[in-house]
Order: sequence, then structure tokens, then C-alpha cells
Amino acid sequence: MPADRQKAKGDGKMKILVVDDELEIRKVLRLLLTGAGYEVIEASDGLMAVDTVREDSGIDLCIMDIMMPNMNGIEATGKIREFSAVPVLFLTAKSLDSDKESAYSGGGDDYLVKPFSSRELLMKVEALTRRYNSYSAKGEQTGEQIRLWGGVVLMPDAREVTKNGEAIDIRDKEMDLLIYLAKNRGKVVGPAELYEKVWEEMPLASSNNTITVHILNLRRKLEDNPSSPKIIRTVWGKGYQID
Repeated sequence: MPADRQKAKGDGKMKILVVDDELEIRKVLRLLLTGAGYEVIEASDGLMAVDTVREDSGIDLCIMDIMMPNMNGIEATGKIREFSAVPVLFLTAKSLDSDKESAYSGGGDDYLVKPFSSRELLMKVEALTRRYNSYSAKGEQTGEQIRLWGGVVLMPDAREVTKNGEAIDIRDKEMDLLIYLAKNRGKVVGPAELYEKVWEEMPLASSNNTITVHILNLRRKLEDNPSSPKIIRTVWGKGYQID
């Protein structure tokens, strides 16, 4: 792993905000991340995290605990989503599928359960920061357009979606999922393939639930009637398809 994590724009190390109310956990994460070449700043609760992201547009990733005083991680992420698309990696002891669904629905991009291995954490951090700097508003934009049903236009290179000319706020993983389905237009794509290609990990027992939550979020944002979707169809027993 490279000793120095340079931003895609070449303007210094990538900056990670570590949010946890336990000082010892913040110390461990700081040691691990700085050793891998990242710049680390800290916040001890959700309120401080929101203020920090608002004041510092150079943050490339938030590693967010869920159970914290004053404002929990999911509430803080919801507030951050009102003004920033910075990716959020939840780091928590809560491991139920329902907990993960709440985290993803609340605006999180990925999820890691304590205790975790340093290798797994760094892999997730690298994947999230790479996508954010390469493909988000920080990256290069070109003019490719994919026109979908109902006035929805997807611009994969710019990572933008509009509906009837109005911009739609699409989260990072939701965008990856939509682009993959659109690039495979006319093909039924199973949940296992979607998870492997979009999350860049081997599918797990809970992978289907993760896919389902993100598909539901996309439908709420894009479809005229999310309960009767026209853009992302479910092919029962097989997967999902964009026609």
C-alpha cells in the first residue's frame, strides 16, 4: 500500500474525519490511517462532525460511529447530506441487518462492524476515497448521457442525474448501482453480481438486503410511482433490469 495517499487532483494528502466518542478508538484509527498516508482530523460526537464537515470542504471521507451522545451517527449523516456528498463509512458494534439498512437509508456509503481488521478498514477507506475523488464533483466531467424513462437523464461520467431538467441528489453507492444497471441495459443483473461489482466485495448473506435498500432509495428519487417502477424493474427470482 502506498505510503502517501495523494488526492486525484494532486493537492496533498486525502483527509479523513474520524468521528467517535471513545478517545482510544480515535487514537487507534489515527495511528492506522496516518501510517497509511492519510491526514486525520477528529470529532467526538455527531454535532461536532456536522460542524467540521460544513467548515472544511476538503474532507474526503468520514468514518462515523453510530452510537454517540448529543447526536448519533445516522442523525449526523442526515444533516451532512443536506450540504455535502462526502462519503460516510459507518464503524459500529451494531451488526443486525436492520441496523445496516438504517445506516444505508440514512445516507451512509459503507458499513464495517467492530471488531474489524486493519486490512479490511483500509480496503474500504481506499475504495471510498478513490471513487469520491475520481468520479464525484471533484473529478473530470464529460458529456455522455443515458436517457431513461420519465424524463430521467443519467450522465455517468459527470455522475449526475436529472429529471425533467431538475438535478436529483443521488448518493455515491446509489449512483454506482444505477450506472452499472444502465451500462447493462436490457440485461437482468442478479444481486450477487451487483454487490460484487458495485461494492467490490464478495457477496455475503446480508448482501441482498443491502441491494434492496439502495434500489428502493433510487426508486423513491427517480420514479413517478415508486410502488410501480418503470425505470428499475424487478425480475422476480433473478434480479433487476433497466430496459
